[in-house]
Amino acid sequence: MKHPVDVHVGKRVRHRRWMVGMTQQQLGEAVGIKFQQIQKYETGMNRVSASRLWDISKALDVDVRFFFDGIDEGMIEAGDGAVTVKSTPKIQGDLLADKEALDLVRSYYAIPENQRRRLFDLARALTDVA
Repeated sequence: MKHPVDVHVGKRVRHRRWMVGMTQQQLGEAVGIKFQQIQKYETGMNRVSASRLWDISKALDVDVRFFFDGIDEGMIEAGDGAVTVKSTPKIQGDLLADKEALDLVRSYYAIPENQRRRLFDLARALTDVA
């Protein structure tokens, strides 16, 4: 049975990997494991050890805490030896499950920083108008 925290961490690994445009094969090579193991981590089938999560965070250029963002301790309920999710919280990372949003974020970060800042300011101005 998958533990909800393992599923959450796996989703965050997948989202970050997508965000930086890395394949499972590339991530596996960066941390010294096969891509099939990355698949198992991303689905929550296998639990990621602390040292492996550290290696993954370095390969994906993100702080280890990123993988736990959005977890509310109140969402986990342990009873009768079973661990279940009380409720599914809406986490910011879920936005990246939308392919269009992911493409937009990738495109945004591909823009040179000075132009990206101008685009950001334009988007802010447009949302103020709406």
